[in-house]
Amino acid sequence: MILGLNCQIFLGRDVNIREIHMGNVLTHIGTLIVFVWVIASVITTFLLLLKNRDPVKTVSWILVVWLVPYIGLFFYFLFGQYFRKQKIFSRKGLKDLERIGRISQRQIKDLKNTEFLKDEKIKSKVNIMTLLLNNSKAILTEWNDVEIFGNGRNTFDTMLKAIEKATDHIHIEFYRWESDSIGEEFRKALIKKAAEGIKIRMIYDDVGSWKLSKAYLESLREAGVKVYAFMPVSFPWFTSTINYRNHRKILVVDGEIGFVGGVNIADKYATGTKKLGAWRDTHLGIRGEAVNSLQTIFSMDWYFVSGFIIGSHARYFPKINVQTRNLIQITASGPDSDWASIFQAYLIAISSARDYVYISTPYFSPNESIRKLIHALALSGVDVRILLPANSDSTVAYWNSLSYISRMMEAGIKVYLYEKGFNHSKVLMVDDIFTSVGTANFDNRSFDLNFEVNALIYNEKITREMVEMFHDDLNHSQRVLPSEWKSRPLKQKIKESTCRILGPLY
Repeated sequence: MILGLNCQIFLGRDVNIREIHMGNVLTHIGTLIVFVWVIASVITTFLLLLKNRDPVKTVSWILVVWLVPYIGLFFYFLFGQYFRKQKIFSRKGLKDLERIGRISQRQIKDLKNTEFLKDEKIKSKVNIMTLLLNNSKAILTEWNDVEIFGNGRNTFDTMLKAIEKATDHIHIEFYRWESDSIGEEFRKALIKKAAEGIKIRMIYDDVGSWKLSKAYLESLREAGVKVYAFMPVSFPWFTSTINYRNHRKILVVDGEIGFVGGVNIADKYATGTKKLGAWRDTHLGIRGEAVNSLQTIFSMDWYFVSGFIIGSHARYFPKINVQTRNLIQITASGPDSDWASIFQAYLIAISSARDYVYISTPYFSPNESIRKLIHALALSGVDVRILLPANSDSTVAYWNSLSYISRMMEAGIKVYLYEKGFNHSKVLMVDDIFTSVGTANFDNRSFDLNFEVNALIYNEKITREMVEMFHDDLNHSQRVLPSEWKSRPLKQKIKESTCRILGPLY
């Protein structure tokens, strides 16, 4: 009896000792976890400060790292890395770049003596031309025909017709490519041309095209189409690639006709969505010298994804007889280059405005330089108008965009919200002579992180056509009035302010 009691006492003590020991172990583990997090956060903060980046981005990331334990660190290493100066890939072996460099330097020397600068409007934009020749070797082309598309269905129909007429090669790359109805149209068209012996090279972005099925891709490869993903995302290397995406949309057929703009290969660009309605976008079809520039950009991307050099064969860069003088520079921008060329072009183009600046963008998150510039222009009497979507496919981007409206209206900028569906156009027009159409949005991701491509056009007729389309979009938009905007609900203001903090990270 006594022995049994003693056993229970000793067993009880043993259980208590084990519980105490386990508690101590858990306490030590918890302390270790906190210690590791603090050390990692301190080191990350120190590294952020040493990079001397935009103070707003730096402060935003520091707040995320410290206010969201561990998850903040994860998101920083996933999305916060910056590789512009660390070159994502080497361009060694691309002799064409040396040739392009020599052409651009020659154009800079000859630019002031060219005949087309007798036009005072074009002459007023010569600084943009020079900038792009310097920062991205964007060759200034003179003879081009341009067709403007205002919706996805017309764009797809024209691209498919061009593919059908191909006699030598098809080069195609898109950020978003889906295996839906539109994707099926392109799959069948490419397989048909491959069976005819046409050389087809295709690039899709691995993140943007995550819905693209393996069966879809395999059918193309089996037909003879050369298909590569841009920066495939896989663990554990995904943190160094997931944040840098190929946002370009390029189609080049036989080196003679090229397409560039905001449209991707997906149904919603033709039929819209239930949530947002019709999808409004802007795309260009180009025939002429500028197609060579699109071909060069595709060639560099192909070298990146495949390791193969296409080269400057006459079949890829044929001479095209176009009688229309239409000055165009095709510029590419991305973390592989020394300069944010598209951002710099926007900055100089906007600063050169004397009459008006019209901007249409689905995602608006301007840095301080752009904000102060458009505020100053509006205050100086320049007509600045910005068209944003009334509804968006991105919650963070939407509320972040709206957070800039109050200050812009105070400066006299007219802000409109497009209500006839979703406006995905990325367009800038200045003074009846300059137009930019391409893939870049007015946000940090397009300016610094994504691989983008834009066509910059110096032509009065094209710019006026684009302005007409812009005014038509305004007819389907609601202008934001200061009195109504001030009375918006507190809940909306909180959303705007919160997403504005996240904006530089998005």
